[in-house]
Amino acid sequence: MNEIIVIGLGATPSDLSAVAKNEIINAKTLVLRTFLTESAKQVSLLNKSAFSLDSVYEKSRNFDTLNKNLASEVLSLAKKGNVCYAVDGCALEDNSVKYILEKHSSVKIYAGVSAGATCLERAGMACSSYTLCSSYEVENNHHLTLPLIVYAIDGALTASAVKLWLTKLFGDEVPCYLTSNSGSKQISLYELDRQKEYDYSTSVYIPKLALTKRQRFTLNDLFEILEVLRSPNGCPWDREQTETSILPNLIEESYELLSAVESGNDFDIIEETGDVILQTAFYVTFGEEGARFDRYDVLTELCSKLITRHTHVFGSDTATKSDDALSVWNKNKAIEKGYENGAEYLKAVPSSMPAVMRAEKVGKRASKYNFDFESENQVFEKIIEEIQELKKAVISGTDDDILNECGDLLFSAVNAVRKVGKNAELALKRSTEKFISRFERLEKEVLKRGKTMGELSAKELDDIYVKIK
Repeated sequence: MNEIIVIGLGATPSDLSAVAKNEIINAKTLVLRTFLTESAKQVSLLNKSAFSLDSVYEKSRNFDTLNKNLASEVLSLAKKGNVCYAVDGCALEDNSVKYILEKHSSVKIYAGVSAGATCLERAGMACSSYTLCSSYEVENNHHLTLPLIVYAIDGALTASAVKLWLTKLFGDEVPCYLTSNSGSKQISLYELDRQKEYDYSTSVYIPKLALTKRQRFTLNDLFEILEVLRSPNGCPWDREQTETSILPNLIEESYELLSAVESGNDFDIIEETGDVILQTAFYVTFGEEGARFDRYDVLTELCSKLITRHTHVFGSDTATKSDDALSVWNKNKAIEKGYENGAEYLKAVPSSMPAVMRAEKVGKRASKYNFDFESENQVFEKIIEEIQELKKAVISGTDDDILNECGDLLFSAVNAVRKVGKNAELALKRSTEKFISRFERLEKEVLKRGKTMGELSAKELDDIYVKIK
């Protein structure tokens, strides 16, 4: 197999090592990723036959496609003989080189000077650990963390795209260092696309910020804040919390999120979603403090479950409709949980659930074992039957009989809602809110007539209520 020699040219002509320079001089086929960098200019002087792949940039839809296309060109050349491929910066940081390594077994690499190291040197900064990213890989990249170096900001449009994403992640007032062959200066991130000149040597370095200096935050920042709050010098209230004490907060915040979603107010949804995340983050923190589990255990369990239960997406099962997908999920869940029979499946529904929600879920699970009402009419008839039994219990039964018949009636009503494809919890909540609204209008109407609620009979109040309804 023919050999591919990959050379990292660094950022300036002086970055090229003697042995790499010798490879360039002696190469019969020498191809450059681009001729548009300062480090590439010397290559044509060392080897007159050198040519570039600049034309590939124009026919590539995005950066990932570009790297694959660049690699494809080099691999095609390697079928005819040995090839020397030169890239700016460090070869090990170049994604086109990554694709070459995946497809070709005979590759020799001269890494070269990193764009990150060059940026830090020009900024006069020292940093042993940082995230490094090409400007073309920034957008929609959720893995970027501080300290961060973005290199190859080769134009105003590129600078604008980089700024938009980085300000979303870190805020627009973040102090950073802009470096290039011309030198280095400190700017705020919002100024990134307001410079006079850009070229392939332009990079930006954003140092790590203290919690109190950050404008935008990540999930890891949340855990860092909780660690501070629960430290000896932190907040007395946060230090006192336990898995049991925080439970009411989890329930309360969940209901507040439900109300926010129903209101349709995005600001409320953002706030209440954050509050729910905070409560779950507390439980992760409790686990980490006790060395029982950590955030990675929790996320691994969640992501693994999403993959193993969506076998119609990540496996061989098929599901064209929502009901089919839910059946696949439930089948895989039963396998994972190791339920030996239907009773175990029903018992697994948490008893701490709201009663209506639990009744609906138990009914759904029973239906998976073919134990269900055959039609809506059948469940309607069951409700009528339960009403009659409740009447009898009220006339001649004990308190316990009455309670049991009340439960049977409610359970049948929940199943009726389920059979017509609606959510009983939400339906009852809506009706309760509707009743409160009508009651308020009823009360206002009574007061308008110069009366109070206590002065009217039940029938008189009901007549007014019916008119309002």
